[in-house]
Amino acid sequence: MADYNRVSLKERYEAAMVLSGVGDALGYKNGSWEFCHSGKQIHEEAKQLGGVDNIKINPKSWMVSDDTVMHLATAEGLVEFINVVESKGLKPEPQERMYLKIAEKYKTCMNDMTDRAPGTTSMYSCPMLNPSRSGGYIIPFLEWGRGCGAAMRAMCIGLFYPKPEDIGNLIAVSVESGRMTHHHPTGYLGALAAALFTSYAIQGKPVKSWGAGLMETLPKALQYVKDSNIDVKDNVNAWDYFTNRWTEYLELRGIFDGLQDPKFPEVFGVKERDAFYESLSDKGWGGSSGHDAPMIAYDALLSYDGTWPDLCSRSMFHSGDSDSTGVIAACCYGAMFGFYGVNKNNYTNLEYGERLRGLGEKLYAISNPSDTGVVENVQLEDQD
Repeated sequence: MADYNRVSLKERYEAAMVLSGVGDALGYKNGSWEFCHSGKQIHEEAKQLGGVDNIKINPKSWMVSDDTVMHLATAEGLVEFINVVESKGLKPEPQERMYLKIAEKYKTCMNDMTDRAPGTTSMYSCPMLNPSRSGGYIIPFLEWGRGCGAAMRAMCIGLFYPKPEDIGNLIAVSVESGRMTHHHPTGYLGALAAALFTSYAIQGKPVKSWGAGLMETLPKALQYVKDSNIDVKDNVNAWDYFTNRWTEYLELRGIFDGLQDPKFPEVFGVKERDAFYESLSDKGWGGSSGHDAPMIAYDALLSYDGTWPDLCSRSMFHSGDSDSTGVIAACCYGAMFGFYGVNKNNYTNLEYGERLRGLGEKLYAISNPSDTGVVENVQLEDQD
């Protein structure tokens, strides 16, 4: 075992939001690393900068991408919805008013996309949202809406619904928020995976069990989609791709049941990871779709050595969609360990850092009203 860290649940919430932005900024590097198709080159450039610990993230040189802007929109939609409900101290069930508030935030955040490389699917879909009318959060089924844009912004849903008994609400909100722009199972199930993994991180579930938990949740999500009665036939016909790809991945790692330790190649360096991440993709760009963005983030959390720099190496410094995989992995790290092991250089001057921290604090207060604030022992495991 590497170490123990006494960390409060409140700090874990704040770190989850802040570090999600850090993972985004590091993976993006003002576009030069997100669109660099060589993990080796990225690692060489990171070394020239003195390594992760010496990188001083700031809004000019390390701005956040569309991932964080849309993650902020999701979180602010959830928090503002709670602020307007009449029943104080009680979190209401998801309802249309919540979805319309999130849709409103998605439309608004499109005004903050200069130099942030927004995804084409989100840019296409957001203008179709009409949060001023009933049903205005629903867009048509998109045969090409398979990208990672729904996954990269959904982690805060797992902070909003962190408990096992919240699973029905987590499914509903991740699916509905996801298909506001990515109305295709491969797209919006990525949102479900990112939200679910973040909730598991808060719960302290063993990382090796997360994939099995996702597989147990997918049939419930399918039933929700059928019950929602929105383009059911199209959604059902396109459903199996996500499930099949995750089944293949979990069987490869030997963790389909969530009980065994994951299996990795004896040599799994930068070059090997680039090739593997690309093999997971349906576009030749690892992490660019809804199924493989959370998958690569998960793979990094399964294989890293327990240190923040190694997590960055595996989840943010690769040849694929590195900010979208980084934003998910970093959020889960923060949800488990707070700011443990992360140099303050990485987050003190993060763009929108205080906004992210404030939302983490609000999500904590909403979702954990009875938390005593007593710190917990959080075990950091060496991972082979």
